[in-house]
Amino acid sequence: MVMDLAMPNMNGMEATRRILAANSRVGVVILSMHQDESYVLGALKAGAKGYLLKDSMRGEVVEAIRTVSHGRSFLTRKIARILQEDYISRLRQRGLEDSYDLLTAREREILQMIAEGRANKEVANLLNISPTTVETHRAHILQKLDIHSIPELILYAVRKHIIS
Repeated sequence: MVMDLAMPNMNGMEATRRILAANSRVGVVILSMHQDESYVLGALKAGAKGYLLKDSMRGEVVEAIRTVSHGRSFLTRKIARILQEDYISRLRQRGLEDSYDLLTAREREILQMIAEGRANKEVANLLNISPTTVETHRAHILQKLDIHSIPELILYAVRKHIIS
């Protein structure tokens, strides 16, 4: 579904929430004139998987719809750049150089084991923790690193020389 944020009777963020509450399989792409971070983050928090600006080229709109229909996220380059700059700024304010620095020692340990291909149960047994705790750590790792799949996590680990 493609929608605007500014609509009569109900804004796009609330409409997105309600649509996804009714059917979580729907992929919502926001097409908006608003490039302010608060609008973008609000739409993403509401569950939108894509965000485009109204001045986007037709090909980019088609690409966003295809990408979201395959279960992945899509941000127009301008929006991605704005969010990236904000993220880097926040890292620097906290005195961090890399998102890897956001991970706790336990999260780094679990990251390595998952990247090595170990299952949650195996990680849990090796660390004497529950599989649920491993899953929670894994979710935090993905969120902190802004990674959305295990293959991406493995590529990240290879690039960071965590695994070879």
